[in-house]
This record gives sequence, C-alpha cells and structure tokens, in this order.
Amino acid sequence: MRQVIIIIGISIIAFVFTISSANAQCAADAQANACIGKLQDGFTFLKTFKVDGQGGAKAKIEYSYVFSKDTQYFLNICSDGADTDGIVVTMYDSKRQMVSTNYNKGKFYPGLIYPCNATGIYYVTFTFKDSQNHCGGSVLGFKR
Repeated sequence: MRQVIIIIGISIIAFVFTISSANAQCAADAQANACIGKLQDGFTFLKTFKVDGQGGAKAKIEYSYVFSKDTQYFLNICSDGADTDGIVVTMYDSKRQMVSTNYNKGKFYPGLIYPCNATGIYYVTFTFKDSQNHCGGSVLGFKR
C-alpha cells in the first residue's frame, strides 16, 4: 500500500511539473499569426517571425530578408504582455547599418515602417529591454 501511495505521489508531482513547464513555454507561432491581422491598411502580408527569447536565455533573435527598392515595408510586434513587452526590433541594411527601430528615446512603438531605397538583404533583429516574457511574434508586410 505504501508503494502505491508513493507511486501516485510521484505521478502527481510529474503531472504538475509537466503542466507548469508547458505553460511557461513561448507561443511565438500563435503570437506571430495573431499579428497578421494587425498589419496596417494597404500593406500585404509577406512573412511571420517568431520571437522566442527562451525566457531570457537568448538575448537576440535575427532573421534576414531581401527587400526591394521603391517598396515600403511594415514590421509590427505582438506579445502577450502589455504592448511590445520590451521587444526591440531593429532593421539593418546589407552593410549592417541600422536603418530603423521601434525603440526611440525610451519609448516603444508597436511597429515600424521602412521605405526601402536599395534592393538587397536586410537583417531584422529582436532584442529585449525590460521584457517580462521574452516572447512574441512579428509580421512583415509590404506596399508599393
């Protein structure tokens, strides 16, 4: 009888641990998909980006994308937290020169618009400043 109680106790502890671990995981896919509906009017959906900082273990997430000249790009951020939840998105050109960011003078903006002047590979990085969840999603759209 004592062994049965021990086995049941261990099973309950394992079950509770599994549930709490699952809740702590980042749902970056779902957040990125939820961002699609938040594209500004006139912009066409291109790509989603998952922003999973693994609870603070990853300080930076980076993606690259080819942008075309004479095209405007819109990049927005979604998170479960308030507004952007400390997610900073920064865009760099092919020479790794910063061209735009959603964080300026201590204020976070929910997205950014970048008018592309030269076709090439651009880099999009996501970092975290005072983030609570280190988790979110983003969507890239374009308009000619």
